[in-house]
Amino acid sequence: MAQAPLSSSYLDIAVKKILVCQLRQIGDVLLAVPAVELLAQRFPGAEIHFFTEKKCAPMLQNHPSITKIWELDKEAIPNLFQEIRYYRKITAERFDLVVDFQQLPRIRWVVMLSNAPIRVSYPPRWFQRLLYTHHFQPEPGYAAHYKAGILKPLGITVAGDERPHLYLTKEERAEADRLLRVMIPEGERFISVDAAHKHLTRRWPARHFAGLMDLMIDAEPDLHFVLTHGPGEEEYITELRDLCRHKERVYRAPLLPLRVVAAIIKRAAMQLGNCSAPRHMAVAVGTPSFTILGSSGLGWTFPSPEHAHTFLDIYCRPCKKTTCPVNVRCMEELTPNEVFPKAMVHLQKWGKTQAQPME
Repeated sequence: MAQAPLSSSYLDIAVKKILVCQLRQIGDVLLAVPAVELLAQRFPGAEIHFFTEKKCAPMLQNHPSITKIWELDKEAIPNLFQEIRYYRKITAERFDLVVDFQQLPRIRWVVMLSNAPIRVSYPPRWFQRLLYTHHFQPEPGYAAHYKAGILKPLGITVAGDERPHLYLTKEERAEADRLLRVMIPEGERFISVDAAHKHLTRRWPARHFAGLMDLMIDAEPDLHFVLTHGPGEEEYITELRDLCRHKERVYRAPLLPLRVVAAIIKRAAMQLGNCSAPRHMAVAVGTPSFTILGSSGLGWTFPSPEHAHTFLDIYCRPCKKTTCPVNVRCMEELTPNEVFPKAMVHLQKWGKTQAQPME
């Protein structure tokens, strides 16, 4: 079925209420924010709602372009009947435009029930084509740019320099400062570290992280490290710290709300870690980052020199898989001695040179 062209004058009249859909994961939801901002620029005055999972909602809170966040709490919905009832509550808003970034089954329910006159997504598979009125295949590139690229049927052009933004509250920044006062001597720098990941193919081993941090402290003795983590990752983070020679300069943060983690990253000289949500938080709050890549591709690195990555150059990388038949060579064989000079050069060139002031 041919896609009907959308004229600018029709869009200006028709689009007053928008629903953006990205259920998960945390980093992916944050990477959808530039598309929200482009929609807000294209349709000033329109309400923009966002449908996502409850765990991801903190990435959207306090954003000036988002009118309402619809948080899906899967544990609180006992059956399909209650689930559809919730989707009907969302679609009762009578959206003029629905943008679907994932085409997951739960999102497809919302798209179908919305009856919105304009429904935009990536090119769908044949059995989903009737759900969408318009679709577009963006050019490969940075994930946030790629997502925003599907908005082209709406007359929205992606410039290429869009980055996600997190709007932290005064209270969130103050909570981060309170915690940092306990851990970091006044005036000294620290690196925030996200070392855990649920998939081995994207998790550099604890012994490697410990070795890298020790090497960096040997080179810069006034440097500190703050280990952040998510639920269920406490044991891994404790193991990592125990492996460090310089334990006195490595701190394990308590389990914190995502937005307080982002506030800690904002204060850091640099964000160090695996390919996961905190690297995108660093982009959003203006902190340089250095990421160790395993199975991940290069499209997750923001195209700016203050955000860098390293990886082991072997034939099977990036496979983009969560399991590995060759003993996760890309992570196991990438040693701290290989990563250290690259990470140190990046810190010296792009890391914040002054200790961040506490508010």
